[in-house]
Amino acid sequence: MSQNAGGMINRPQKNRKTNKSETIVAKKQSDNRAVYSFTKYDNVKNFDEGLAAVKLNNKWGFIDKTGQEVILRKYDFARDFSEGMACVELNGKYGFVDKTSREVVPCKYQDAEGFFSEGLSKVTLKGKDGFVDKTGREVVPCKYDHAHGFRGGMAYVRLNNKWGFIDNTGREVLPCKYDEVGFFCEGMACVRLNKKWGFIDKTGREVIPRKYDGARFFSEGLSIVTLNGKDGFVDKTGREVIPCKYDFALDFSEGMACVRLNGKYGFVDKTGREVVPCKYDGAGSFHEGMAAVELTNKWGFIDKTGQEVIPRKYDFARDFSEGLAIVTLKGKEGFVDKTGREVVPCKYDDAESFHEGLAAVKLTNKWGFIDRTGREVIPRKYDETHDFSEGLAAVKQNSKWGFIDNTGKFLQINGMK
Repeated sequence: MSQNAGGMINRPQKNRKTNKSETIVAKKQSDNRAVYSFTKYDNVKNFDEGLAAVKLNNKWGFIDKTGQEVILRKYDFARDFSEGMACVELNGKYGFVDKTSREVVPCKYQDAEGFFSEGLSKVTLKGKDGFVDKTGREVVPCKYDHAHGFRGGMAYVRLNNKWGFIDNTGREVLPCKYDEVGFFCEGMACVRLNKKWGFIDKTGREVIPRKYDGARFFSEGLSIVTLNGKDGFVDKTGREVIPCKYDFALDFSEGMACVRLNGKYGFVDKTGREVVPCKYDGAGSFHEGMAAVELTNKWGFIDKTGQEVIPRKYDFARDFSEGLAIVTLKGKEGFVDKTGREVVPCKYDDAESFHEGLAAVKLTNKWGFIDRTGREVIPRKYDETHDFSEGLAAVKQNSKWGFIDNTGKFLQINGMK
């Protein structure tokens, strides 16, 4: 069902690790009970829903934004909170805790999806998948060979090597009869039977006949379909709005889709009009009204009219985020705005996109943060960093992790010995 975005912008997150530096640790209190420090954890995750998972001495717990350990470190692993619940592992079994630290779902499952979606989470028991709600009740018994999380009120499940759909009560709305399926998106799901793909609605009616060699999910009212090795787009009535003539296509983003023909990339709108002819060697989807394009090994940006508003002079370019995009020149990274002005010169060894108004940058093996004017508001002194999330960013010094706010002030971490 899925397609690889060959030739597209897709660079994995880097491990921001460099040399060790000084750790700031506060003095122990004289009563020898509480320990206050700025960096103390062996590993951490970002803040999500007001709490962050932290690891020390091989045990995971959670802290709040005051630095208080609100869920004791006793778990072998922990995942982020979602919908008020977090998946935890203890002695090889999985369960869920709420924000009061109560184990709402006991650690008894072989596996768990790790997050709640639409009020339910997948769990595995004796090799079979089911779903629990936020009270711990098995709404869907663990009887399926495989299951995927809920989306659009439906989850797809496999039984005896066939796929079907259940609703959030566990009722099999669509029997397990398909060879392969995709999740519901915009009210439609792709299904495969006898090597052909089509689409069904939530009643199970085959709205778009099974005649395609491949299909994806709907995005902005259209879905990619493949026929005889060529990609096109259909609407929800099954009409081929864009004929299957392209060698490759990406989903619509901001009203435009990137397509490839004869080894060159361009863009079409939802009527099928080639707004940007297939002439580029590489391209990415539109983000914030701009798309990165490459020709003769140089990257720039175009707007939705196809005009090259930022000249192709960079060795690489990434998507716009919060009004700025990372560009690479001669091995150094900086940021440009939508007029092409280099707000941040290409002088950093590495950089990450802006989050909550700040971006992590690296120079001489140290990480810090800049604002959108390019000013280094948080000095480069950290070995590793995470992006800002809910007003705080995780930072690492001397092999230990802590959190800072957007002024660079450390979160005082309070924990029991």
